[in-house]
Amino acid sequence: MAMPETATDALEARLQAAPSGGGAWIRAARAAAEGRLRAMGLPGRRDEYWKYTDPTSLISPEVAPAEALTADEAPVFDGIERLRVVFVDGRLDAAASDPLALEYLEIEPLSQVAEVDIHWAAEVFGQLEARGQDPVARPLAALNTALATEGLVIRAKGVVPRPVSLVYVHERPSSDAMIHHVVRVEPGAELTLLENGPAAARFNKVLEVDVADGGRFHHVRAQGRDHDRQAVTHLFARLGAEALFKSFTLTVNGALTRNEAVVELLGDDAVAHVAGAAAGDGAEHPFHQDDTVFVTHAAERCESRQVFKKVLRNGAVGVFQGKILVRPGAQKTDGYQISQALLLDGDAEFYAKPELEIYADDVKCSHGSTSGGLDPDALFYLRSRGVPEAEAQNMLVLSFLAEALAEIEDPRLREDLEARLEAWLRRRTR
Repeated sequence: MAMPETATDALEARLQAAPSGGGAWIRAARAAAEGRLRAMGLPGRRDEYWKYTDPTSLISPEVAPAEALTADEAPVFDGIERLRVVFVDGRLDAAASDPLALEYLEIEPLSQVAEVDIHWAAEVFGQLEARGQDPVARPLAALNTALATEGLVIRAKGVVPRPVSLVYVHERPSSDAMIHHVVRVEPGAELTLLENGPAAARFNKVLEVDVADGGRFHHVRAQGRDHDRQAVTHLFARLGAEALFKSFTLTVNGALTRNEAVVELLGDDAVAHVAGAAAGDGAEHPFHQDDTVFVTHAAERCESRQVFKKVLRNGAVGVFQGKILVRPGAQKTDGYQISQALLLDGDAEFYAKPELEIYADDVKCSHGSTSGGLDPDALFYLRSRGVPEAEAQNMLVLSFLAEALAEIEDPRLREDLEARLEAWLRRRTR
């Protein structure tokens, strides 16, 4: 079916910024992505996976301004020893970044890698994104592959001793950033990738992660600060045999945030955990946060977990769309999915669409979704023991989010994000 004229115009306007030049491999990848995008069109509210989130502001040629928020608290992960790489309004800031050198690690800017004709990144860049388009179209990811010129190309060749930390700085009120990262974790290697910062007024990011047999990849992300920012992020992962993939995202603030994750378990005994915690208050600024996850089991004895918790108040909106697909032959699959929302008043909204699709007969899969208010008995118990009401509520909120935060293996990272959540709650205590 042909796209409406307005959608066609918006697509053509966005594609006018398509880059030219570069090596043969990246030109081919960008051309293929543009072809996919033209075939599927930009998303609209009639699309099944966009009916709870309006994509209009994400596809418009014009960017709604978002003022950069200044805060007194120290940046996230500031106390962690790490390799820091800074992007300002979507551009790599080499002067503010650490030298791109670390034991067992190759790390290069995408803008440099794109100029060569032969590079290992050709096997990943745009390839995982293309695989992730079936069976659900993800047009904003294809748009990113077609247009993005900034990002990092990272290869872990052993156990990398320090996390790689990507810091996204927002300065210009109408900045429109696209960043595309490519990560390969070689057999037996291990890498931790951290991300934080608002990035831009509007942000479109793709992260493609290829974890080879026995590799281990940890991803911890904090999205916050700017109230008016809008972001759509995509994470595509491919796992080999006995590979481990763990991703956690904390979201606070933001007018619109959509995080998509597409994970394929292709090797036997692989493990994939995708988790998130969101805290939104719509009293003074809009808050709409959407987690859309698709996990495919295509091998034997694999494990996946999806754990998402949202705390919403004053008209804040949360969305969860999660699916587990078990392909024929993926016996002994262990798939778990839970999405829960804590609604702190009658104005908050939570929409959930959990799904299972199973074509193997020896599996253990479960999903569940709940929403509701604070437990009055637990609140009464704390109040009866002298805990002030606001503090008691905060204690119950943190307890509710604990299952999602527990997915972070490194206790230093987990404690840092727990402290951020406590500070966010204290600022909103009435």
